[in-house]
Amino acid sequence: MNRALQWKLIAGFLLVFVAGGITGAFVGGSYARYHFFELHHPERIGGRMKERLRAELNLTPEQVTKISPIVDKTTAQLREIRRDTGRRVHEIIGDAHRQMAAQLTEEQRQKLTQMEERHRRWRHRRFHDHSDEEPAPTSAP
Repeated sequence: MNRALQWKLIAGFLLVFVAGGITGAFVGGSYARYHFFELHHPERIGGRMKERLRAELNLTPEQVTKISPIVDKTTAQLREIRRDTGRRVHEIIGDAHRQMAAQLTEEQRQKLTQMEERHRRWRHRRFHDHSDEEPAPTSAP
């Protein structure tokens, strides 16, 4: 086997290896996006609950009709718990930022305010937050 053929074989194996890595990254990313982002939309929990119960318990259409109000009520309760928890987390973080702001210089307080605003914009884009909560101001007491 001559030298040129050896290099061609090595280059071919490397090319196949890299192509496999890229394909794996793409498929893995698509899988992760589905399981971590698409699957966990709280607004879809009721439909997923109904479908899973229907499929796994082999429910008749009449049973699905009778169970639907129960699932809808549960979904509403879970939505309210999630909303309350989000508000509590927001309040606690806002309180921590206010306490920290007292220890920061004016420049640092401005940067903290910018960080909070950036996070608010990200949350709004990511979660389509339609809550009526006002952002907690970060100012020294």
